[in-house]
Amino acid sequence: MIHPAEQPCLVYADAQGNITDFQDLHAAGMSAGNFLLPSKNDFIPLPEGSELFILPGRLPIGCDVNSGEALLLEDDPFNTGEKIQAVSAFMSPAHTAILNSAYQTSNNAPRLPLFAYTAIGWYKDRFWTTAFRSDKDIRQDSAQFNQTEINSKTARKLKQHKNNRLIQHLGKCCLTYACPAARNYFLGRWEAPLPTSPVCNARCVGCISLQTSGKCSATQDRIQFVPTPAEISEIAIPHLQKAEDAIVSFGQGCEGEPLLQADTIEKAIIAIRKKCARGTINLNSNASLPQAVKRLAGAGLDSLRVSLNSAQEHYHRNYYRPKNFSLSDVLESIQVMKEANKFVSLNYFILPGFTDSTKEFDALCALLNTCQPDRIQLRNLNIDPEWYLQSIDFDQSIPSMGMRNWMQKIKNNFPELQFGYYNPAIH
Repeated sequence: MIHPAEQPCLVYADAQGNITDFQDLHAAGMSAGNFLLPSKNDFIPLPEGSELFILPGRLPIGCDVNSGEALLLEDDPFNTGEKIQAVSAFMSPAHTAILNSAYQTSNNAPRLPLFAYTAIGWYKDRFWTTAFRSDKDIRQDSAQFNQTEINSKTARKLKQHKNNRLIQHLGKCCLTYACPAARNYFLGRWEAPLPTSPVCNARCVGCISLQTSGKCSATQDRIQFVPTPAEISEIAIPHLQKAEDAIVSFGQGCEGEPLLQADTIEKAIIAIRKKCARGTINLNSNASLPQAVKRLAGAGLDSLRVSLNSAQEHYHRNYYRPKNFSLSDVLESIQVMKEANKFVSLNYFILPGFTDSTKEFDALCALLNTCQPDRIQLRNLNIDPEWYLQSIDFDQSIPSMGMRNWMQKIKNNFPELQFGYYNPAIH
C-alpha cells in the first residue's frame, strides 16, 4: 500500500464550496471527538470512486507542523474574514476509516446526512485519506460499472419482466440510486439483492431507508410491498444458475427487517433450491428472531450477515432502539446458524474512537469467543459522528487503541477469523 512520504496538509472549502489546501497546517483526524495528528502510514491515496463532502457549519481543524497540536482554522487564510468549511472524504466501498474528519461544529449547524466522514489531506498533487482497503473483491469498484451497459441491460430486463414488482423496484434502485448490488444484478454477476420487507422491528438512529425526525433525510426509498415467493424466485434462480460467484441476499438498505417476512422468505428459499443447488443464499439481518433464523436455515439458507454497531448491550439498544428484542436474541441467532453448520458474518459498523475503544474491544472479543462467527465485515457507519455518540450516550473519556492497532489485535487473538467488506460466496 502506498503512503505519503510526508504529512499531508489541511484542506478546507471556502464559502462557495471551492476546496483548497493550506500548507501551514497538517491534516488532522478525529477519534470520538478527540483530535490528533494521523501517522503517515494512516494515509492512502483517495480511492477511485470516492467523493469529497463539504461539512456545513463546521470549521476545519488541522495540526501545528512543529508540535502536532490541534488548531482551529476560523477563517480563510487567503481571504481574510471570509467564511470557510471543513471537508471530508466519503470513501468508495471496500475501504475502512481509520479516523474521521476533524472539525468544530457551530451551535446552529445542520445534522450531517447519512454518510461516513473520513479525514482527508493533500500532498504532492493528490488527496490522501486515513483508511485501509478491507476487501480485495472488486465487485463494487467504480471501474467495474459502465453506465451505458447498465442502462441498456436494465431497460431490457425491466421490459421483459413488466409484471414482476421486485424487478421493477430493483430497476429504480439501479437507475435512480446507483445501488451497486442492483447494478450487478442487472449486469448478471456476483451478488444480487432481494429486498422483501416494508416494515421493521427496530428504529435505528442511522436507518438509511426511514427517518421520521425531519432533521436527517433517508438516502433511499424503502420498498412498499412484500414480494411473492414467485417474484423472488424469478430473480434468484436465473442469477444463481448463471452468475459468477453467485449470491442472492435478502436484507437490503431499501427495506426494513427481512426476518419479519420469514414465511415468504422460507417459501422462496424452498422454491429456489428445488430448481437450483448452485450459489449462495444469504440473509442480511438484525438477527432479532432466532426461531425465524432456525426455520430459514432448515429451508436452505447458507449464510447470515448480522448487523451490529456494538457488542455492548446498552450501546446496541441505544442505536437500534429495538422493538421486543435485545442483543441476547442476536447472539442466539448466531449460535443457531453455527449449530446448523452455516456461515456467519458480523456486519460490524466502524466509527473510529468508538469501535476501537478499549471496552468495546473487550466486549467484541468476548462475543467472538462465545459465538465464533466466521467473518467480520468492516462497514463504515454512515452517520453524523457527533450525533451517533450523543445518541448512544458514549463516554468519550474511554481510551481508544487506534483502528490499525485494533485490527491487528483482533487478528492476533482470532487467527481463523476472516475479514472483509462483502458477503462471500460459500463454495
